[in-house]
Amino acid sequence: MTAPLDSTLVAQYLTDHPQFFEEHADLLGEIKLASPLTGRAVSLQERQMEVLRDKYKTLELRMSNLMRLASENEAIANKFHRWTQVLLQSEDVGSMPHSVTSGLKNSFEVPQVTVRIWGAAPDYADEWFVKGVSEDARIFANSLLAPYCGANKDFEAVRWLDDPSTVVSTVIIPLRKPGDKQAFGLLIMGSQDANRFTALMATDFLVHIGETSSTALAWLLA
Repeated sequence: MTAPLDSTLVAQYLTDHPQFFEEHADLLGEIKLASPLTGRAVSLQERQMEVLRDKYKTLELRMSNLMRLASENEAIANKFHRWTQVLLQSEDVGSMPHSVTSGLKNSFEVPQVTVRIWGAAPDYADEWFVKGVSEDARIFANSLLAPYCGANKDFEAVRWLDDPSTVVSTVIIPLRKPGDKQAFGLLIMGSQDANRFTALMATDFLVHIGETSSTALAWLLA
């Protein structure tokens, strides 16, 4: 009685002897496999072509996604560049908060943007960007280790925007000097579109925006 062949041993044999199908080329047309695409029996050659086409489609889709991400990142980088140009053109330190917020609005097309800082020099005690900040808001700012991006959960900071009742999604970025754990302010962006800012968004560029804003606004501190 002949013992049944072990499929693993057969596979290993074919791997170790790649010339097998060269020596038995007729088998390529005779061996029939069930196609998962059509359900019919196809030759080994046809099945191999199906596998290659499927791999090609997968690679094509991956390449398409990479190109889309590259295009999106390039667009964001260009907007970031335009915004930093606005900051560099700011006429004086006192106008920097307006440059930060208006620059973000125009460059990134964000409907509502504002900023608040505390610990500012006495010269700025009556300015709009230092008013209406509670102790709870400061504690909240210190608790943010990264930008918040997602739904508006009736944050106090969102109420500083021009029309907070319309804000559905928001970004809240803590402002800190390099190496400091304590925040000296908050940068807030808001949109009436729930999908504009979501928890699934990458925050790399938001971190860069926060670092750049912190550097620009730190000159206002006492």
